[in-house]
Amino acid sequence: EQLANPKAWINAATQIFFSLGLGFGSLIAFASYNEPSNNCQKHAIIVSLINSSTSIFASIVTFSIYGFKATFNYESCLNKVILLLTNSFDLEDGFLTTSNLEQVKGYLASTFPGKYSEVLPQMRNCSLQAELATAVQGTGLSFIVYTEAIKNMEVSQLWSVLYFFMLLMLGIGSMLGNTAAILTPLTDSKVVSSHLPKEAISGLVCLVNCVIGLVFTMESGNYWFDIFNDYAATLSLLLIVLVETIAVCYVYGLRRFESDLEAMTGRGLNWYWKAMWAGVSPLLIVSLFVFYLSDYILTGTLQYQAWDAFQGQLVTKDYPPYALAVIGLLVASSIMCIPLVALGTFITRCLKRGDTPPTA
Repeated sequence: EQLANPKAWINAATQIFFSLGLGFGSLIAFASYNEPSNNCQKHAIIVSLINSSTSIFASIVTFSIYGFKATFNYESCLNKVILLLTNSFDLEDGFLTTSNLEQVKGYLASTFPGKYSEVLPQMRNCSLQAELATAVQGTGLSFIVYTEAIKNMEVSQLWSVLYFFMLLMLGIGSMLGNTAAILTPLTDSKVVSSHLPKEAISGLVCLVNCVIGLVFTMESGNYWFDIFNDYAATLSLLLIVLVETIAVCYVYGLRRFESDLEAMTGRGLNWYWKAMWAGVSPLLIVSLFVFYLSDYILTGTLQYQAWDAFQGQLVTKDYPPYALAVIGLLVASSIMCIPLVALGTFITRCLKRGDTPPTA
């Protein structure tokens, strides 16, 4: 059922974009430091295989923890119901078990209807399927579901240290790549580097990132985190990667790009790479882009999950107008760079042509 759901494929594709770092500029920034003869084709295959392997391994661990957490909560819920009925009806210890619980509940409801109706509001409805269905993501997965599972494991102190150390390394790894994607073009730019040394540029970029990150530590930090996480690099990221693919294959030219790679690696490309770059990849990205837009249109308004203290559960709410404005700015801030720079380049070239004196 989930494989037939387009949203599952959208989430899977977005996860690939994030895990491989596509469209963020970090791969291009790191690649700019390679030697001209570097075998980038071989490295692309190795990185893709490693990424897929670690993703599959991580999914096994994630779903194992989901199952462990759901089973533990389900059994804990049953034990609380057993304890409640044992104390309320003065049953013998050990008489009520998980195997005969439903049968005894039916007997108590028919034999003592008045007393059973008093106890019923305190009795939780235990369901393993309901526990498995309460899937969360983002910070809820990292700091609630995982920690709840780890604290119930054997040698929980060891697993907790290893788990949070892994989170720290993941964060540092992501920051290094994304920061390099910002620093590399700034330090290579003659306009910026002529006025500021590389150390000052790095310090200013890190300071700005730190100030923006402080927003997520406020009381409403999780609210803003969801906005950035859901909209800062999803729809815009697809469009950026689509423009990159079209620019390389159809503007720069697939034959010129092929000759560049042949000069680097010493051998030509087979039909697989050409078909993927020129046909399959753009079609897949356009399909995902259409699915994203149709999902937003069908949903009507952008919504988020918020914790309701009175109901004691997550509720779905609509984003207020100011949040919608921030979402629009987040999406536009990354996408608008493409047409604005193209327009600026076009105007500059037109002005240069106008200033060129006619030749006799």
